Amino acid sequence: MLTKTIGVTAAGLLLVAAGAHAAVADSGPGGGVECPPNSPFCLVHVRGGGGQGGGTQGGGGGQGASGAGSTTCTLHPPSGPSQTVPCSRPGLGTFNPSDGCYWEVDTPQPPASDPAWNGHKPGDGALYNVTCTYDGGQTAGGTEWAKNPPAGAPGGVDPAQLAQQAIKKLLLSGPDIGIEPDPAGQGGTVGVPVWMWNRPSPSTTGPTSASAAAGGITVTATATVREVDWVMGDGHTVVCANAGTPYQASFGMKKSPTCGYVYADTSADEPGAKYRIVATTTWAVHWVGGGEEGDATTTRASQVQIPIGEVQVVGG
Repeated sequence: MLTKTIGVTAAGLLLVAAGAHAAVADSGPGGGVECPPNSPFCLVHVRGGGGQGGGTQGGGGGQGASGAGSTTCTLHPPSGPSQTVPCSRPGLGTFNPSDGCYWEVDTPQPPASDPAWNGHKPGDGALYNVTCTYDGGQTAGGTEWAKNPPAGAPGGVDPAQLAQQAIKKLLLSGPDIGIEPDPAGQGGTVGVPVWMWNRPSPSTTGPTSASAAAGGITVTATATVREVDWVMGDGHTVVCANAGTPYQASFGMKKSPTCGYVYADTSADEPGAKYRIVATTTWAVHWVGGGEEGDATTTRASQVQIPIGEVQVVGG
């Protein structure tokens, strides 16, 4: 079998990110494109005989994209602004944030005699088809060995799964309910304003953060309150986009400027003659790590009971 080596400039063929390992575009014996690191030249190894399709868009399909939905991946090119890119591309594989390339396992794996193993052997990691992109075009690629699957790839660390672990570590709670009139006292009166608020703390209003790590990747999730829904127990709901305003005696009979309610009926017919108020916090969670980021929501609830009577008029 005849093998011929041709030297060309990397600018004319491929552009390899600085610091990357040499890439070989064809995993077949003796063939491929090799771009040594920190060199302006690439080597094209041309095999004689019947050619087979190899290159950066090699086989192995059918892998579902992880990190769908609100998950995004970010490419940081050597020059120019960062770009949002798909976390998975058909025929290219999964985005690897450590080098800004798409990795897809070479299927089937070449035999142990293939020089692409470069001193490694089957079972000691795997060979991947690698494609690096810039401005939506293919600009580098080849076959790369890795001991462990890159982040996000099948069998590798999935940043989205780490994000779920980080979210579970967040110490989130429902509102620390403040309410006036005081439920522990005489309660409220029909037609008299009720003030509601959520006493601020990292666990009740945020922001609060937690992290999860695996395989050299750390994902951090940060939660802040989006809104609080107050189900007042009489069939009505009040949605407050803030923590509310704590009541002060100097406010008198004024209505809350941020989060309040006025009952139109007494609670006499309710269990225990009290309205059950359920306050539910919607937490907005943003996570980032492993070259990806995404958003999620979660809720926490608290409740309190309050008696609502009516004004007693004493005749003369």
